[in-house]
Amino acid sequence: MTATTNLFRHVFDQYSWDDVAARIYASTTSDVERAMQKAGNGTPEDFMALISPAAERMLEPMAQLSHQLTLHRFGHVMQMYIPLYLSNECQNICTYCGFSLDNKIARITLNEEQLLKEVEVIKRYGYDHVLLVSGEANQSVGTDYFEKMIALIRPYFSNIMLEVQPLEQFEYERLINAGVNTVLVYQETYREENYRQYHPKGKKSNFNYRLQTPDRLGMAGVHRMGLGVLLGLEDWRVDSFYTALHLHYLEKHYWKTKYSISFPRLRPALGCQEPNHPITDRQLVQLICAYRIFNENAELSLSTRESPVFRNHAVKLGITSISAGSRTDPGGYAAKLQALEQFEIADNRSPAAVAEMLISNGYEPVWKDWDRVFAV
Repeated sequence: MTATTNLFRHVFDQYSWDDVAARIYASTTSDVERAMQKAGNGTPEDFMALISPAAERMLEPMAQLSHQLTLHRFGHVMQMYIPLYLSNECQNICTYCGFSLDNKIARITLNEEQLLKEVEVIKRYGYDHVLLVSGEANQSVGTDYFEKMIALIRPYFSNIMLEVQPLEQFEYERLINAGVNTVLVYQETYREENYRQYHPKGKKSNFNYRLQTPDRLGMAGVHRMGLGVLLGLEDWRVDSFYTALHLHYLEKHYWKTKYSISFPRLRPALGCQEPNHPITDRQLVQLICAYRIFNENAELSLSTRESPVFRNHAVKLGITSISAGSRTDPGGYAAKLQALEQFEIADNRSPAAVAEMLISNGYEPVWKDWDRVFAV
């Protein structure tokens, strides 16, 4: 077993939430200018300055630098992906999610026939990358189920991503061998003292188990790992600092793995809370630019949680992957099972319409950029 001192928990414990907040809000214009000079190779301390109120007043030069760094590293290409919800069963109570156990809704888990019907529609859209998503229900939607479903759809997709409950290292190894390329795991918030109030029941209430999930993924040898927090629960500046700190740690310890950052903002859903700490459109642009100036290699992803107007502008500022045509209910593409959505979609454009938008902005939508043969 790996010693705790070698895991992110050891790094996390060296930073107090209140001290981090004070340092971010005390950052000056000179701190921001020094951080920008690192141009894609910053430290977590540089990131503090880039997400500070002082940096909010320097958004235009930050946007220009972020755009230049992204073009230099990734070119005029945009990765396209689509979520496929396997199940809305969940054993957790979460105050912000439509799948929460205390919501009295019909619970659906796709069988093999229903899944293949979803795949048929998604393939007609042109996708070769798919993100499998489910609620967190280990007993009914666990590793055995995921392994079976991944094997079923593997012939249809070059890249299979997964966003499900945190698992053990050996379970991740099984799923990677079955064909999973990428695993997304969001901490939701790094504010440990308030974490339990958002997750009052279920395995997700275990802050430390979730915090150490990226370590288990790194030790399992996953090709790519996605991080993020739910923007709106706590102060977005402080939560994002901890995400950047986590990314910085992981890149040093699991250097063969690639990393992506997502920017989910709290969206309306049945029985869900309103944002405690809203983040404005301008601040979200600042956050996207800050990540790019901090780290030139991280892939930055934007989902259909955001509006068409916002996404049309954001794709030019540092984003490298984008979803389109998304449904957030199991069976939403073909079976029309009328299951409850996890959250409301803000951008309802078709994949073809989003691809056309990208082309009109000078970008090439990429439906496939990876194949398992690369991993051999």
